[in-house]
Amino acid sequence: MTNWNAVVIGFLAGIVSGFLAFALPVIGHIGAGLIAGVVAGLVAGGGLANGAWHGLLAGSLGGLVLAILFGVLGALAGGVAAGPIGGILGGASVFVIAVAIALVFAIDSAIGGAVGGLLG
Repeated sequence: MTNWNAVVIGFLAGIVSGFLAFALPVIGHIGAGLIAGVVAGLVAGGGLANGAWHGLLAGSLGGLVLAILFGVLGALAGGVAAGPIGGILGGASVFVIAVAIALVFAIDSAIGGAVGGLLG
């Protein structure tokens, strides 16, 4: 059974640490995913698999929210710069790249969740 409280807390921890991660661009964002997973795994408890599941959900939720946000911002920027076609192409391309990054964020959150599940 999924503990959505753990997922939401992990998601919020990932968002906060993701904003702080801009100080260390690559290492910081990988660390943000790990932090989100560990927090979700700690709150959920229940061992390795349960922690990994909750970390995966927290990381993928955070990644998808950020992908949608950046997709909309890319569409607005493309629309201002190149009209409606630029907005569609800009938003879609940013969204596709952001979804790929969200997958990476979900994977390291699952690893962090497994560690948090073991500690919890």
